[in-house]
Amino acid sequence: MAIIITDECINCGACEPECPNTAIYEGADDWRYKDGTSLSGKVILPDGTEVDADDAQTPISDEVYYIVPGKCTECKGFHDEPQCAAVCPVDCCVPDENHVEDEETLLNRQAFLHAE
Repeated sequence: MAIIITDECINCGACEPECPNTAIYEGADDWRYKDGTSLSGKVILPDGTEVDADDAQTPISDEVYYIVPGKCTECKGFHDEPQCAAVCPVDCCVPDENHVEDEETLLNRQAFLHAE
């Protein structure tokens, strides 16, 4: 499953540079599929949706840092544990019950985001 940042976030920013997928953004900042990935231009996402990886997407939160579920792999393919949760001083990076995914799905997403 993806990780979510709860409202207990103190906006310290420790998590953002730790994400190997650049899936973490500061509250109110636009996000892009291309950020920190090999995606560029028009792409078909694993769910079949066509997007422009270069286009700015609407922020998920205006208040605190947030994680884009479609870019989160729980650090699978990079680390043994989610790095955002490992560095969070207030333990607000937790599993997102609304985005439950198995390890195969997360590894496939990692391969998709970082295809050569």
